[in-house]
Amino acid sequence: MLLSADDAGTMEILRRTGKTKPTVWRWQRRFMERGVEGLLRDATRPPGKPPLAPDVVKRVVEMTLHETPPEATHWSGRAMAKAVGISLRSVQRIWRAYGLKPHLVKTFKLSNDPDFVDKVEDIVGLYLNPPDKALVLSVDEKSQIQALDRTQPGLPMKKGRAGTMTHDYKRNGTTTLFAALNVLDGTVIGQCMKRHRHQEFLRFLRLIDRATPADLDLHLIADNYATHKKAEVKEWLKKHPRFHMHFTPTSASWLNLVERFFAQITAQRIRRGVFRNVAELQAAIYSYLEHHNESPQAFVWSATAGSIITKVQRGKLALESQH
Repeated sequence: MLLSADDAGTMEILRRTGKTKPTVWRWQRRFMERGVEGLLRDATRPPGKPPLAPDVVKRVVEMTLHETPPEATHWSGRAMAKAVGISLRSVQRIWRAYGLKPHLVKTFKLSNDPDFVDKVEDIVGLYLNPPDKALVLSVDEKSQIQALDRTQPGLPMKKGRAGTMTHDYKRNGTTTLFAALNVLDGTVIGQCMKRHRHQEFLRFLRLIDRATPADLDLHLIADNYATHKKAEVKEWLKKHPRFHMHFTPTSASWLNLVERFFAQITAQRIRRGVFRNVAELQAAIYSYLEHHNESPQAFVWSATAGSIITKVQRGKLALESQH
């Protein structure tokens, strides 16, 4: 209005204020009709549709949480909109406001190991406060890694198009990666073998024995796979007293830090790889291990034993409340 009072033209006002013509004309019209009062009070428009009633919102939330549609296992936005008699967009707004995602489901498994607390405290203690003059190694096998070849060559990535590969593949054999992750510095001792019996595990233990300083104790964190507890393995461990085994609770493989390394090598080198035979697959794995160990990065464990135990206990209480 001040610019208009100075006889500035519409284009000059647009240039100096950065507003659109309809905006300028609207405020000029308000000033002409109502004077200064029209500038101080904005004439807001009422919404095109009245907001949803609280009982409608509550009904959507309750149905999402406690009911399922007769023809499906979970609600879709359109199914809920049809059942309640509102728009799809309204259902989406309600779900977003209440943090509801009925299309998603996460898997879980709570350990029923009677020694769960003791094992968690033991292993987490090794992660957070490792013993002096010792190495903590997280050990496991990534079994049945498939050497997959695609039935046709993929197209390379280019602007506007992702790289491609065929959905089908040829199986060219499998290998098993035995790995021991040094919790302190992130280096990995790895060896590929055809099978994962106790004979192969013993071979890997001998490799660990040769690859680590002889004056250090070795604390190995492993799962409850029967191979790790064979009589022959126990006999070998007795003859090598610097080896100390620490077993994770049943149904708690997430407690083994080497699983994070397996996820990394799968995502970065194996899943999208093309291998015409097992030898090519093993060569790719060994190359990845070599590159990883040149500049290793440790996986830092931050969860305390108390926080883990509390969370599992809370999960058990929630399960019991459902029955």
